[in-house]
Amino acid sequence: MCPTSPPLTAPAEAILESICDGVFTVDADWRITYFNHAAEQITGMAREDALGQLCSEVFRCSLCEQHCALRETLENGQPIAQREGFIIRADGERVPISISTAVLRDAAGNIIGGAETFRDLSEVEALRNELKGQFRIGDLISRSRSMEELYHLIPAVAASSSSVLIEGETGSGKELLARAIHGSSPRAAEPFVAINCGALPDTLLESELFGYKKGAFTGAEQDKPGRLKLAGRGTLFLDEIGEISPALQVRLLRVLQEHQFEPLGATRAEPLQTRIIAATHRDLTRLIQEGTFRQDLFYRIHVVSLKLPPLRERKEDIPLLAEHFISRFNRLQNRQIRGCRPQTLDLLMAHDWPGNVRELENVIERAFILCRGDWIDPGHLPPALVGSGAAPAAVDIAQRPIRNARQQSERQIILTALQQHRFNRQATARALGIHKTTLYRKMHALGLELPQQDGRSAPQPDSDA
Repeated sequence: MCPTSPPLTAPAEAILESICDGVFTVDADWRITYFNHAAEQITGMAREDALGQLCSEVFRCSLCEQHCALRETLENGQPIAQREGFIIRADGERVPISISTAVLRDAAGNIIGGAETFRDLSEVEALRNELKGQFRIGDLISRSRSMEELYHLIPAVAASSSSVLIEGETGSGKELLARAIHGSSPRAAEPFVAINCGALPDTLLESELFGYKKGAFTGAEQDKPGRLKLAGRGTLFLDEIGEISPALQVRLLRVLQEHQFEPLGATRAEPLQTRIIAATHRDLTRLIQEGTFRQDLFYRIHVVSLKLPPLRERKEDIPLLAEHFISRFNRLQNRQIRGCRPQTLDLLMAHDWPGNVRELENVIERAFILCRGDWIDPGHLPPALVGSGAAPAAVDIAQRPIRNARQQSERQIILTALQQHRFNRQATARALGIHKTTLYRKMHALGLELPQQDGRSAPQPDSDA
């Protein structure tokens, strides 16, 4: 017969019943032997229904299947602190939590079960999502000052039907910007259709854009709608438009001028209802000078021009983007990686990222393949990022831009929180989870100044009520 957990003393039980964290204990058969009042509130499960049940049946945690913290603790004897996950309450609600575990031993030192405490992170996650929302439109994520102008322009550009040209290096996120414009526009419920103009030969690209009618050429056995037709009243994204041939440029110019198009083999034109967003990593003005890109087409697609800065010019976005990719790969691969070690983040910040955001995404995906723990370590990064053992002086020099980027990121987070709480320092410190004196010190170090009235007498948002 398996040993069971010893009964709690009255003082110990009184303490556990008074704390805000949920606490439960299990015996060697994984059946719950103690379940405090906070555990009832967080899980929505009555104590009498939980006692004697398997913890997995009561707790219903995202970590239960492959990353059970309590199982790891009982196997290796090592406690785990603040591992994040979520549980499904008895009423079906998803609740984010952090978990800590410990081993229970009898007087002889034998393991007789385990104890787990868990904390409701709903308010923390709400604040985290609120802050993230300030730096995100669709899947376009940034807190960089170099992206502020773009963020301000997106609502106005989205409300228009004019053609847009997005310029930026390969991998910088031009399609994400196009999708953000589409998703913020009145066309958001309509299709977003993308085509890479540089990936297809000229003849195939023409049929893909305009479509064709049955019998238009040998092998055309039935009608095929082109991307212009499929996009309907939505958005057609022409990526790498600088790669199309002069002949196709003429056809596309005619479409934009007359707002209609003809599928191959058609006898009459169809109306163009689609908005065109084009993108290129090439300098179109230079191509015009070289005679390989038509100037009149350039002006047709250049009604609104947006310049997307490369990642090396907005390094303060790297931690935010890395967190985003980690979260996405956790969902896709059913993993529970918590994030990057500080040393790993330092290496990411020091890299120049010639492949931009796409390169960062690939680096994080590679790290997921190699990582078997909770954190991405420097050893999980490609050798090009880790280097071959730089001298201490070189490392010190590399730390300067890292510190600058961190300061800019921290400054933006604090400023956003201050604005949200009308510059009430006490409410801001509470929202950020730091002491008011710490907030004072950080504001002074970052050169943040408050208006003459600090907001203490102003009405506060509902979150501070």
